[in-house]
Amino acid sequence: MTTGNPLTDNPELYEARFPDPDRLAGRWAEDCLRRHGAGPRVLDMGCGTGRDAAHLHGAGRTVTGADLSEAMLAHARAQHPGPAYVRVDLHGFDLGRAAFDVVVCLDSSLLYCHTDDQLDGFLASCRHALAPGGLLVAEMRNGAYFLGRTDLLDTPTVNAFIWQGTAYRSTTTLTVDRTAQLLRRMRVWTSDDGAPPVEQRSAWRLLFPLELRHVLAAHGFEVLELHDGPGPRTEPPWQEGELPGQVTDADRLHLVARLRTTR
Repeated sequence: MTTGNPLTDNPELYEARFPDPDRLAGRWAEDCLRRHGAGPRVLDMGCGTGRDAAHLHGAGRTVTGADLSEAMLAHARAQHPGPAYVRVDLHGFDLGRAAFDVVVCLDSSLLYCHTDDQLDGFLASCRHALAPGGLLVAEMRNGAYFLGRTDLLDTPTVNAFIWQGTAYRSTTTLTVDRTAQLLRRMRVWTSDDGAPPVEQRSAWRLLFPLELRHVLAAHGFEVLELHDGPGPRTEPPWQEGELPGQVTDADRLHLVARLRTTR
């Protein structure tokens, strides 16, 4: 067995494994921006293959997509043109002071800040990048969901799909590392083309709603919305016109925070 990340190395495989033909995440983000009167300049942090960045561009925004994966960025430039795409590390970046009206961070990208220093680096960079009154819009797993719940843990889940004539199978197991406050993911990829299995390991920070409010306030953000749905990854998923909920109990968190005008 080899180790690696087939999804970031093969963006076409990523889009086959996680199809989003209706651009649900991008539409949800645009709905948040419209409801809160956001300006046009958007930074999509952790843009991946560029699907959401391109949707926001198509909605009339001036979008910069940022990611650490060169393979993802190359795919985004070729397949989802319109936005500018740049390689940056979300743990600390400088794309210009007050250069954006919005920072969007979808699909748990924020949770790749595993340590407090990394989270502080991300939020300090957002504070620098945003114009006063700018928005941070994020969607992620909810750490509080795993307090006493084990339904998503320890038991492998299997997903199978066919891409370019090859049958792929991923077996994913989630475990909680309480000491590091991480949700660890181990995924084993197999395919019917004779390639050896690939083991992919990653982790997300488990952030709790009150903890998230506290660290945002420390960096000068006022939380406007923090709820568990509806959103693009909830079940049932968000639909046009639905308003945000009021609780933070389910397995996703949805955040809209505004940078205070005094900097």
